[in-house]
Amino acid sequence: MTKRIRKAVLPVAGLGTRFLPATKAIPKEMLTIVDRPVVQHVVDEARAAGIEHFIFVTGRNKAVIEDHFDMAYELDDTLAKRNKVKELEALKADLPAAGATSFTRQQAPLGLGHAVWCAREIVGEEPFALLLPDMLHYSQGKGCLAEMIEAYDQHGGNHIAVAPVPEDQTHQYGIVGVQDAKAKVSKVTGMVEKPPKGTAPSNLHISGRYILQPTIFNLLANQEKGAGGEIQLTDSMIALSRQEPFYAVRFDGEIYDAGSKIGFLAANVAYALDRGDLGPQLRAEIEKLLDR
Repeated sequence: MTKRIRKAVLPVAGLGTRFLPATKAIPKEMLTIVDRPVVQHVVDEARAAGIEHFIFVTGRNKAVIEDHFDMAYELDDTLAKRNKVKELEALKADLPAAGATSFTRQQAPLGLGHAVWCAREIVGEEPFALLLPDMLHYSQGKGCLAEMIEAYDQHGGNHIAVAPVPEDQTHQYGIVGVQDAKAKVSKVTGMVEKPPKGTAPSNLHISGRYILQPTIFNLLANQEKGAGGEIQLTDSMIALSRQEPFYAVRFDGEIYDAGSKIGFLAANVAYALDRGDLGPQLRAEIEKLLDR
């Protein structure tokens, strides 16, 4: 019987250099997609999938993320006195339960694998979800992590969310080979980080959502530095795949890389257009801009 996925790790220690000077004083994870921080959208996805405990791996100058997921007594009091019931209820709905968030530091920028390893004591001996907060997975139906947990409940093991990219772009991504590239869930046959052009085992890229067994921590602890002098998660996943099965879960929604300027802008437009209170007016404004 598989253990239930209760915890999620969110690495939020990155410097966000692609968004300077905006991220000089504001964490990139707190930049907003319409009116919600990027990281809040990812937490929303995880909560909808049934995650109970959120583990944030932070760095220096990230305290505002912790503040965001805490009560703000002065703000709540002001909203109550001004009878801003709708706004107050929205804040309460987003507030995690007491004890449902943990924060740990990654003292040095040693890569994603090292960030995951920093969460080992809080995760403990149970499988966990890993969500990269830069990558927004947008779907009208069931969320990406919810689909992955369904697959995990059926198959066990380790799971990676994947999505197709054009064949001429596979060298820019981590790519997986699978038994059936068209299946919703398929066993992984290989993984490679940024394969040279023409060598990729498929066009399915790793999209920033994972379910991993705790055995990954022992591998990360002994993982040698890889590309960029960092401890690469993919290297340890490849090693783990020799011991335990991995499955690819194909996500058929839209994926926005909010860590890039174009992806961030596209996500803002897409999320806003889908809102009844903003979509029609924004669409009209965009048409005006395009007619210039």
